[in-house]
Amino acid sequence: MIHFQLEEYFQKYYPVCSRVAYTMVKNRADAEDIAQETLLRLLLYCPDFKNAEHEKAWIIRTTINLCKDLLKSKWHTSTTGMDSVPKAGEPYWQSTAAEYDETLEDVLALPEHYRSCLYLFYYEDYSIREISRILQVPENTVKTRLKRGREALKKKLLERR
Repeated sequence: MIHFQLEEYFQKYYPVCSRVAYTMVKNRADAEDIAQETLLRLLLYCPDFKNAEHEKAWIIRTTINLCKDLLKSKWHTSTTGMDSVPKAGEPYWQSTAAEYDETLEDVLALPEHYRSCLYLFYYEDYSIREISRILQVPENTVKTRLKRGREALKKKLLERR
């Protein structure tokens, strides 16, 4: 039973977890570790969810919290990984969980608070209210971050042309 449940969660949530984690930590190996840790916590704690949206929101919130823990850890702040040097001709964010997307590359280059809102809104199709709950910020803050993030992204896209 647990094997079936693990496989189901892995297929359903691993890509989402790894993409969300990558938007924050910008390191493929760390993002994959965080995705695995998130799914492990889901199995260990077996939270009682109201519905599928609540389950997905819990997964994303847990992923974000694990990313924050990693980013503020002593290990992370005092080391540099091998992923920090991109291979020639390969985008630095390329991973097995996501296809190459030039716009996503620009989104990932934005400051974290814009990046999270834009990613959840456009790539995961969450509403402003849902993003507000996931990030634990007021709805108006999400709207402002989306607006400013779009402006910053537009500026980046125009500079590239």
